[in-house]
Order: sequence, then C-alpha cells, then structure tokens
Amino acid sequence: MKKLLLIMSFATLLASCGDDMPKAQLPEIDTNNPLLAAWDTPHATPPFDKIKNSDYEPAFETAIAVSRAEIDAIINNPAKPSFNNTILALEKQGELLDRISSVFFNMLQCNTSDELQDIAMRIQPKLTELGNDVSLNPELFKRVKAVNENPGLFLSAEDKKLLENTYKSFVRSGANLADADKELYRKYSAELSQLTLQFGQNSLAANNAYCLNITNAAKIAELPDFVKESMAMEAKARGQKGWTVTLKAPSYVPFVTYSSQRDLKEKLYKARNSCSISGKFDNTENIRKITDLRLKMAKLLGYECYADYVLDNRMAEKTEIVNSFLAELLAQTKEYADKDYQTINKYAQSLGFKGDIQAWDWAYYSEKYKNEKYAISDEAVKPYLELENVKKAVFMLANKLYGLEFKPAEGVAKYHEDVAVYEVSESNGDHLAILYLDFFPRDSKRAGAWMTEFRGAEGDIRPLVSLVMNFTKPTETTPSLITFDEFTTFLHEFGHACHGMLAKGKHGSLNGTNVFRDFVELPSQILENWAYEKEYLDLWAKHYQTGETMPAELIEKIIAAKNYLAAYANVRQVSFGMTDMAWHTLKAPYEGDIIEFEQKAMAAAQILPVVEGTALSPTFGHLFSGGYAAGYYGYKWAEVLAADGYSLFTEKGIFDRATASKFRKLLESGGKKHPMDLYVEFRGHKPQTKALIDQMGLSK
Repeated sequence: MKKLLLIMSFATLLASCGDDMPKAQLPEIDTNNPLLAAWDTPHATPPFDKIKNSDYEPAFETAIAVSRAEIDAIINNPAKPSFNNTILALEKQGELLDRISSVFFNMLQCNTSDELQDIAMRIQPKLTELGNDVSLNPELFKRVKAVNENPGLFLSAEDKKLLENTYKSFVRSGANLADADKELYRKYSAELSQLTLQFGQNSLAANNAYCLNITNAAKIAELPDFVKESMAMEAKARGQKGWTVTLKAPSYVPFVTYSSQRDLKEKLYKARNSCSISGKFDNTENIRKITDLRLKMAKLLGYECYADYVLDNRMAEKTEIVNSFLAELLAQTKEYADKDYQTINKYAQSLGFKGDIQAWDWAYYSEKYKNEKYAISDEAVKPYLELENVKKAVFMLANKLYGLEFKPAEGVAKYHEDVAVYEVSESNGDHLAILYLDFFPRDSKRAGAWMTEFRGAEGDIRPLVSLVMNFTKPTETTPSLITFDEFTTFLHEFGHACHGMLAKGKHGSLNGTNVFRDFVELPSQILENWAYEKEYLDLWAKHYQTGETMPAELIEKIIAAKNYLAAYANVRQVSFGMTDMAWHTLKAPYEGDIIEFEQKAMAAAQILPVVEGTALSPTFGHLFSGGYAAGYYGYKWAEVLAADGYSLFTEKGIFDRATASKFRKLLESGGKKHPMDLYVEFRGHKPQTKALIDQMGLSK
C-alpha cells in the first residue's frame, strides 16, 4: 500500500486495510512549520531551504503527540487483534516522527552546530521515553502476542516476517519483564541514550579542537604540492600563517604519509589517539557507564552479557562463534602481519632509521616501500582519480550492473552548498530514488564515511538516500583528486546506497539496509572489488589534465599492490573486533583503566609497538555512539561473504548481467528473508573463511 506523502489522519492512512483499523484522534498540526507541512517537491524531498533550527523542537513535540495518539488508537481498538489492526498499524504509525527524526539526526552527524547538539540532548530523552512507553506497554504487547499466537491463514511470507520481527522486537525491548524490571529497563535505556549521544559529541569536539600550525617552510618543503596547498588553505581558513594540519583524515593522513618530520608526526598521532582520554572532552567515564548500562539491560533480559543479547539477532548468533571466527582469522594471518611489520621496519633501517619504527612512522615508510617495490604511490594515481570523473565512473558501474541512470535533480533543496543531488531511475525511465552526495570535510561533520536515508523505500514510495564522506578537497589550483583508498571508500558506501535504492517491498522496516548488522556490509564490501579490475578502469580512468587513459602498467601495479600489507590490515581490523567483544562480554562493571583494558583486549593482535597514553576506544564511535556494539566483527564477517560472492563475478564476467541480476535480487529483498538464505540463493553455497584468505593471497 502506498504511503501517502501528505500528513493526514492515521485512520485515513489505514482505511483501505479493513474496517477494524484503529481510528486515531490526532492533535492539531502547524503546517507553517516546514518539518510538519507536506513536502511539495516532485519526490517529496526535505525542504532544507526552509528548515530553521527553531523548527525542530516544536516539530518533535507535535510528532511525538501524533505517535502517542496513533498508539492509543491501536491499544483501544475494540476489534479483536489482527495482523492489520495491530502489526500493520504499528508498522505504519510514527511516519511523521520518523521523517523528522531522519532529517534532524542526519544533520546532527553531517551539518551540526552547538544549537543542534543542545536540541538533541533535550529531545533524546523524550524519544527514549516514547520508545519505552510503546515497547513496555502491557496492553499493546498483549495484542501483539495474541496475533503472534494466532496470525490468521492468509499472511504472505513478507507479512509473516514482519509479524516475527515485531513480536521479537517487543520481547527484546523488555515487554516480557516484570513491572519492577520494566522500570529499571526504562531507567537504563534513558541514561544510555544520553550517554551515547554525549560520547559522539565529545569525539567530534575533541577532533575539532586540535590543530598543528607550521610556519617554518623547511618543515613542509618535501611534501607534495597537493598536501602543501591543502595545509595552506586550512591555515588561511583559520586565520593562521603558514600551513596547518588537523586531525581529520584528509588532512592528517597525507601529512603523516609524506612528512619525514617525526617529532611533528608523533605530536599528531598522540593528539589524535588521546583527544578524548582526558580533559574537557573526556570519554573514558562515558565508556564505563555505557558498557555497564548495556550489561545491566542484557542481564534484565536474561543474557549473561551484552554480546549475547546482540548476537541473538545476528547471522553469527552466538558470542562463541564470533570469538572463534576472529581467532581463526587471527591465527591464519598474524604471522604474515608480523612479517609485514618486519619488512617495513627493516626497510626503514636500511634507510638509516635507528631502532624500531613506531606507529607514527608506519604510513611514511610503508608508502615509501610500496612506491619502491611496486613503483606506485598515491601521487602517481591521484591525477587519474579526479572526483567528478570518479563519480561518473561509479554511476557507470551501477548502469552496467543494474541498468540505473543518474541525472542532476532539479529543484531539490540541499542542506549544504557542498551537496550534489541526483535523480536515479531504471533504464525504462521509472523513478527509483533520490541520491544526495556530500563529499568534503568540515567542522560540522563527523569523521568517516557513511550511507544514510532521509526516507526508506516502502511499497511505491521510493527512498531518499545520502552518502556522506570526507574526501580530499579541491585546492585553489587543482580539482579534488582523491586517493585510491578514497576511491574504494566511495565504492563501499555506494554499495550501501544500492542496497537502499534498489529496495523493493511493502513493509519499510524490512527494506534496504534493515538487515542483520553482520550482513549489511556485504553489498558495500563486494563493490570494492571493481576498483582493481582493469576492464573497468580502462573505461574511465583518465588523467585530469591530459586526458590520457591510465597506463596499463600503472593498472598492473595497482592490481599487484592490492594485497600489499593485507595481513597487517586484516589483523588490525580483527584487533578492533576483539576490543569490541572484550567490552561487550564483560560480566561485571569495569572500573579500571580504559587504556589498560584496551591494550589487554588487543594484545594477541598487536603488531606495532604500543604507544602509552593512547587508545582507540574513547573515540570509537562505531561502538559507543553508533550501532556496531558487539558487531564490529561484522566487517570481517561480510568480507568473507564478499570474497566468496565476488568469485562468481570473476567466473561469469565482472559486468555479467545475469550474475548482477541475481545479486540485485538479494539487494531488493532487504530483510524479508534470513540473510544466509538470501546469500545461498545468490551464490549457490554457504561462504567459507578460506575465500577471504585466498583473496588476500595468504593461503598456505
């Protein structure tokens, strides 16, 4: 059933589903507020050009009241509980709140301000309270449970999955708890929502607070021109003289990669890896409180630790399976990772380095060694990766695989001048999605790269998908020339975008990226493989000045260097997963030192020398302010799926439409089936860890 784009009564929205549908008495809506008025562009996109910060709180207040009225209508419906009047009604309620939340929380991540952060701290408790009022309501759960026990005879497989997920969601949110425990759950979840929000705000503020200004030209003379120009632009923007480095990746990474100034790199490294360990933006106590609250909530629900709770709803299923998976990957690659370190260490010593290289030396010497061994460097590749051309190439790949077309979206409001907006359509012209692209770093944007949605797909309603990244900015003399790593990041996030844009199903909560967290990275990881395909690069990779096609020998070097330091990179990711699992398999509150805990957690996977006074955890947003708690292993889990899955493309042809059509079906299916069933339907067999080891070239 098509979700209506105008705000209308809940009763009207569901009238076509049957006479027993709930009839909600909705509060009056101020349509002068652009967040509450109907979005009147052709594809119902957010009116960013009209939204003011002052609009958010009244819009939230109204939307919360609307949601409560809709929930009350479901609870008070005198008709016997049914799939339509209870499960489907729950799925449909909250549309207005979802719409406002999607805009607000996306802005909080990519275009934030002190005012927005203050609003978030006031609104988050109200949203948490509403969520708890729904999931802990005994009368509402009674109806859900009744439908679960007697679902009726004519539900489709998709409807049955929605019923299963709805019931399980209530149980996992405390619906079966005794009254006293429900109050504890309510208290813990409210505290947790505030703490995770504060963690993210501290991380962003700490990252923004530090910069290193250099006024001695001799200190930067060796740097490539693009690095010096970027640093000069940063200094100018800050009202400083000379050249400035920040902790943001597009600034930090090039400097530590190309600079031989060890003292400066040590300062930067230690600042980046200690910025939330103490001081104004300290996150260490937040970590203790967050992990303790998660543990308390898990125990209330009958689990020994938080990881057990999380994994009960994942492909991996059990803590023991995840720990065994990480241990297997570590055992198969650690000796190679140690050899990677020794190779770079000995290389540095051959150039006159005294002692063993440290963490802040790694990028510099590993880049020099790669350049010498493979005669390849970021500097050599970047001129062929002009961002505008890369964007067209990514669109071309989607066209070759799925027949998708992209054209600039006219008349669609943007939330920042850097954003580009595209209309995505099928080859026959049918509208598929709106795609927002936000490429460059700014103080109002958190670090990293991610895909998100302003609206997901549901029935005939098509999604509004956004990709947010932090790529190398253009300088005053050159366009944006991105690194090869940034190129693979673009492909990665675009894989997520395809998952959202190709979604097909009548229930929004089962569409797109609404899948198990350890499955959601498959569409993104698999798309990275095309970056190393000569057949693909030959079609578009041209020098931004001369128009010369990327030379065959350079492509050969890129392919040859694909697995350069692959073991090191693998063990590094495994160490992050081990740290995550250590925090979330705690059986009692942790009151000790955060740095000591982390060092112990990743000791078995440690490769580079330990740097005292530094730690990842206090800025590890994936774990403590994102959705990857007890789930970071999912990146490696999905890499196994991707390695095994991509082998079908290499067997059939990297642009083979039949294979792409099978994978598209997986993307369209979202969460309507168990992910292992979807994978086997695509690939024909279950994945094995060996596929990833083989792809890295580490098979014994």
